[in-house]
Amino acid sequence: MRPIRRGDQGAAVLEIRGILAGMSLAVDKPDDAAQFTDDMERGVRAFQQSRGLSVDGEVGDETWRALLAAQWHLGARTLYHAVPDAITGDDVRQLQERLLEMGYDVGRADGVYGPRTARAVAQFQREVGLTPDGACGPQTLHALRRLGRKVVGGAPLRLREEQVFQAYGPVLVGRQIVIDPGHGSADDPGVTVPEGPLRWSEADLAYDLAARLEGRLAACGMRVHLTRGPNPPAEVSSLQRAQLANDLGADLLISIHLDGHKNPEADGVAAFHYGTDNGVTSTMGERLAGLVLREIVARTGLRNCQVHAKSWDVLKLTRMPAVRVDIGYLTSPSDRERLTDPRFRDRVVEAIVAAVQRMYYPVDADVLTGSIDVSALRAELAR
Repeated sequence: MRPIRRGDQGAAVLEIRGILAGMSLAVDKPDDAAQFTDDMERGVRAFQQSRGLSVDGEVGDETWRALLAAQWHLGARTLYHAVPDAITGDDVRQLQERLLEMGYDVGRADGVYGPRTARAVAQFQREVGLTPDGACGPQTLHALRRLGRKVVGGAPLRLREEQVFQAYGPVLVGRQIVIDPGHGSADDPGVTVPEGPLRWSEADLAYDLAARLEGRLAACGMRVHLTRGPNPPAEVSSLQRAQLANDLGADLLISIHLDGHKNPEADGVAAFHYGTDNGVTSTMGERLAGLVLREIVARTGLRNCQVHAKSWDVLKLTRMPAVRVDIGYLTSPSDRERLTDPRFRDRVVEAIVAAVQRMYYPVDADVLTGSIDVSALRAELAR
């Protein structure tokens, strides 16, 4: 849908104001409550900041879904596995976090009541003598509140994720990775800047980087999939990108973007993994984000803008470690000069390949940042 922004009015604006008011984020009481006013924009920005979303003050698809989810608290409704549209909400996330604390495997606490969550609920019900139907109603909720944590110390989700990668070993051959070049359609070019007679767009440069990365990783034996082609006929949503990776059973996802800012001095590279303000995180996603960032900084000299936790759909809804990397600012003259150089983009791609390889090394056998010779990896495989 078109983002709802300041100046808009109607029933949707009234609903948004009501949700924000319930969280004490929209304090003004204008005569026309169905008007998207300055106080609403401030409230939306505060909400987006607290949820790890892009802070633009507009209610687009991701922010709208997050607002709807925020209305629910554990115990307000019965939760169950629904097909095809799963139940989502903060109450689901709270349930998942509680089950994780008790040692049950729900996967990532993503706020989606999927089959893995239903199986964990059924296992809990069986152990406490309830009917194992996989639905969380009043009796199950009462039992959850009566019992304390079963897991003390450590992080069960982190341990499970680490065990998966330890089982793979250091070899990339046969591993599946999804490369997600951001934006893409004619209506969604991302950041665009004029440069002489040329017009550079985030979508085009992200796809070029993704295509180069596809070739390098395929040469290392990985099975590589792109979420879009160079000129998709329609916008590919974050939900579709995440679903593709899940359907393929990918081992990793890397989403490639460039950035832009009204201040031309803003520059550098940043990496993002799934995480929330209450400490829920994808541990292996965080590790991959750190590896990608450090390798790019070491091999290109771009400013290090650090690793950050976000709850964007492409990070939250994927069932594998997923990262998004924003490689420089097209609005920065210095970054743009480098990004539009094919040789520089090759160095960025080599950095990402090195990070992916390091992801499969045991932590105690990891190597120094910038030390992996990517060409040697390909040559070794060719032999």
